Amino acid sequence: MTERETLELYEKTGALMHGHFRLTSGLHSDVYLQSALVLQYPEHAAALGAALAAPFREADVATVLAPAIGGILVAHEVARALGVRCLFTERENGVMTLRRGFTLSAGEHCLVVEDVITTGGSTREVVECVEGAGGIVVGVGSLIDRSGGAARFAVRRVALATVQAKTWTPEECPLCQTGSHAVKPGSRT
Repeated sequence: MTERETLELYEKTGALMHGHFRLTSGLHSDVYLQSALVLQYPEHAAALGAALAAPFREADVATVLAPAIGGILVAHEVARALGVRCLFTERENGVMTLRRGFTLSAGEHCLVVEDVITTGGSTREVVECVEGAGGIVVGVGSLIDRSGGAARFAVRRVALATVQAKTWTPEECPLCQTGSHAVKPGSRT
């Protein structure tokens, strides 16, 4: 799947939005990606997952992990394409952790995936969780990179598409300065 095909799926399903948004990071932006709108269609989720899995076929991945909740479907479809298991992490007392009886073996090769990477914060938290549980992160993948390449990791990183979007702190946001109010369409407030 090409970058153009990925973005066309996001546009076709209304998952690529334009307006005034408050991101999970707290930053404001003129673009928002609501991956749930594209992933609600199993055929799109499967195609995106297979495309994201392809670059990691030779990485000896045993487990795919993602942060809840936005990354769960991505991790599931990537894991399906690789023929491995899928886990997700959740925050407990503000710390990303494996819950629900999920465990990793010492040295287990893990791929960390996400729907959209903006700052890379949640993805880094999952990487730290994996390493803290004894796993080895062999790569990081996302459907969309909206960091402009700024989110860096110590392992191979792949994104199916890059979206250039402006971001501002709330104090510097020109949209706020015009009286517009940012909306938060995502899952976390």
